[in-house]
Amino acid sequence: MPRSPDPAKRRILLDQVREYVMRHGLADLSLRPLARELGTSDRMLLYYFGTKERMVAEALTVDEARPLPRIQDLLDAAGSPEDPQALRRFLEEIWQRFKAPATRRTLPLYLEIMVANVLHPGRYEPLTRDNLREWTELFTALFGDWGMPAPRARTEATLLVDAVFGLLMAHLPDDGEDQADAAFRVLLDRLEPGWRTDPAA
Repeated sequence: MPRSPDPAKRRILLDQVREYVMRHGLADLSLRPLARELGTSDRMLLYYFGTKERMVAEALTVDEARPLPRIQDLLDAAGSPEDPQALRRFLEEIWQRFKAPATRRTLPLYLEIMVANVLHPGRYEPLTRDNLREWTELFTALFGDWGMPAPRARTEATLLVDAVFGLLMAHLPDDGEDQADAAFRVLLDRLEPGWRTDPAA
């Protein structure tokens, strides 16, 4: 009977794979150089993960430093924002966390994953879909708690998530942090009135 993969070894490999792709990106990712740097073989990586794409997706998904778990912890500790002003303050804190070096260095990789998925549909699609969907569902639930009808809550959440994600990604090539900060504040100025609920909404 063949031996089952060692879960502890598998997790170590995932952490090593994540650090490798953070440094080198995906464009020229090849199993043999990766395996050589990790002190293993390409056959062993395929044994543990099946495909290169599945390996990369899982390595990023299990990352406990991902922004979403941290933001969920922040929500759990402080409680959900109860009005548009509180939500704005919460989003401003999220924005600052995205600008932290440890988080910011992950953004080019996620952009690369999204581009790869456009060029090669399905390659990293679950990872891209799940990340954006998790954020959208979080804010959809929050708006729903305020009494927004479900379709409107979903639309407001989608607009918020996609716009913020776009601002984070658009200025990576030119490091236009100040311009992104200014645009983010204007974005909140424009969106905040739409977060107010009323009986006719």
